[in-house]
Amino acid sequence: MRRTLLTAATLAALATLPSLVTPASAQTPERVRGTVKSLSGNTLVVDTREGAQATITLAPNYSVAAVVPATLADAKPGTFIGAAAMGPKDRLRAVEVLIFPDSMKGSGEGHYPWDLMPESTMTNATIESEVSGSDGRELTVVAKGETLRMTVPANAPVVTFQPADAAMLTPGTHVFIGATKAADGTLSAARVNAGKDGMTPPM
Repeated sequence: MRRTLLTAATLAALATLPSLVTPASAQTPERVRGTVKSLSGNTLVVDTREGAQATITLAPNYSVAAVVPATLADAKPGTFIGAAAMGPKDRLRAVEVLIFPDSMKGSGEGHYPWDLMPESTMTNATIESEVSGSDGRELTVVAKGETLRMTVPANAPVVTFQPADAAMLTPGTHVFIGATKAADGTLSAARVNAGKDGMTPPM
């Protein structure tokens, strides 16, 4: 049965990318990146980027968001973004940028380690200012009162979210899922981020 569309209220309630709320001490966040192998009812099987298979139990009211291309022209001072990056806080170099819909402003705000690649970080912050530089866009962002500086190279992928449903979750679709791992190793999730038209979610 097709799931309902992802509404703005759902987007606001479900903080995605960076940090997931751990409901109990026996549960830990687990980020799953890969392609859909199968979806049966609320059981999603993913061929992960590490080469293993992950079986994820989706919540009864799980939501799906499409990850679609965007441009930095869509991001102005006051826009809330999430950026995986490398380097120190005063010289961050973005690997990718997610422009959050307005309904998700403030989701996972902060600067912390990220597992996209070794030593990468995630910064969810509000753009304070931006200028063109010789190596891309130069952003000054603020996260929880802390100011950070970031270069976004011209070739860094920029994406945003659009409402979607379970019809996207066909075999081969690239997904990024913030799951929760229970003490027994089982995975569960309330949201699936799926790349549209063959896109791999860059986060």
